[in-house]
Amino acid sequence: MNSALPRYRLGLRARMTLAFGLGALLISVALSTSTWAFTRQTQLKQREGDQMNTAVRNARVVRGTLTGGSRPEKMRDFLAALPTGALSSVVREQVSTSPEPPTTSSNPAVGPFEDLPESLRSTVGAGSAAKMHFRADDVPYLGIGIPIPSVDAEYYEILDLAELEHSLERLAVYLTTATVLASAAGASVGWWASRRTLAPLREVSEAAEAIAGGFLDTRLEAEHDPDLAILVSSFNEMAQALQQRVERDARFASDVSHELRSPLMTLAASAEVLHTRREELPERSRSALDLLIEDVERFQELVSDLLEISRFDSGAADLQLEPVVLSEFLRQAVRHTSHRHVPVISSPNSDDLVVAIDKRRMAQVVANLLNNAARYANGASAVVVQYRPDEAEVDVIVEDEGPGVDPAEQTLIFERFARGRSAGARGSDGGSGLGLALVSEHVRLHGGRVRVENRMNTASNPAERDNEVKPAVDADVDSALDTEAAVVTGARFVVVLPVREIAESDYPEGLDT
Repeated sequence: MNSALPRYRLGLRARMTLAFGLGALLISVALSTSTWAFTRQTQLKQREGDQMNTAVRNARVVRGTLTGGSRPEKMRDFLAALPTGALSSVVREQVSTSPEPPTTSSNPAVGPFEDLPESLRSTVGAGSAAKMHFRADDVPYLGIGIPIPSVDAEYYEILDLAELEHSLERLAVYLTTATVLASAAGASVGWWASRRTLAPLREVSEAAEAIAGGFLDTRLEAEHDPDLAILVSSFNEMAQALQQRVERDARFASDVSHELRSPLMTLAASAEVLHTRREELPERSRSALDLLIEDVERFQELVSDLLEISRFDSGAADLQLEPVVLSEFLRQAVRHTSHRHVPVISSPNSDDLVVAIDKRRMAQVVANLLNNAARYANGASAVVVQYRPDEAEVDVIVEDEGPGVDPAEQTLIFERFARGRSAGARGSDGGSGLGLALVSEHVRLHGGRVRVENRMNTASNPAERDNEVKPAVDADVDSALDTEAAVVTGARFVVVLPVREIAESDYPEGLDT
């Protein structure tokens, strides 16, 4: 058995519902079965007892009538007049010398004597009273036989049990229906109980998700239930400790960054002064000065990014949303960077799309992604805008034609100071290691998300691959990964932003909607 195969496991709510339903089904089946069996046994026993008493009385009357050789002129009418609830009464007399003794039935149309089981007739013929259930033409009967040795005869009564059988069948239908309804009711109670039981866990899950999303002040409301109060108290204490720890770390990073900014500014100013006299310095001093200026710039960028990150951690970061035409905003944002040659391509339904964004933060997102492409992939090839109205989201995609990103690093690349296994090859760029982390924080603050994926080309002909590189915006990455001929032709950093409804009164003057 392959242990690597995924195993389907029911959720806790489904398991509780199933357990309640099965429990109700088992109890209902047990009660229904016992009720039906008890009712059947009671009805049959009562019917047999009453009919046996009646048969004994009638046998005495028949014996009295046949005593001394006297015999009613019309035996059949005599039997029909006997007080009995049986369907037919039969007298078999042994006085004849014929091989088959004569029999007289009150109702020969129903249950002829030959229909009585041979075992019953032989038992009665041997001198013992007996009763037996049997079926004839699929009709249930009860046969009772009583020997009358004083007149050398036997008396039988045949009782029709069809009505009793139908009554028991209707009872079985009612009990089966009740069992199904009880099982459904049990499952409903289980679903309701599981919902009530799991409600506190759902609140804890939502609170944990909010904390993981950066809302560190999220707390659970106090519970009066003594069992849940311990859970709520422990969770809130944990969240409080986590918030204090994060805030302490954020204050530390902020304080260190502020302390570093002043000497860095002094160092940068000194380096600038030295740079003005660079031509007067010997060659080795020029190289040292260039390295110093490069590192100072890198440290300034690092300190600036740390200060921005600390604002996110402390919760001081907020949004200044403004409605803008997204494609035009992106063109302006690209134009104000050093990568102004990168084209901005928008889908037909995205040309005039208006979204509410924080322009300063989104401009930094675009700049960071373009800088990242320039450092690791020889520059971005395009910025693509794709609007998905069904999901009320718009994708801002920065594409490059570099070596791509290792799948194992695609979820780690947005973490702070994460450079992955390519750190050695791509780490000489002078970046701070916080650019993509800031992208993630800015996008998250907008209520969006960011991801990176590789652009894949599955064409076997190199010429075809080259032709497919440019429209790779619509490439099916998942299917390409399953193809042996798939070739990584670059990376796509996808920023997903929600598209919120904007009131017309909020549109600034001159904005083309």
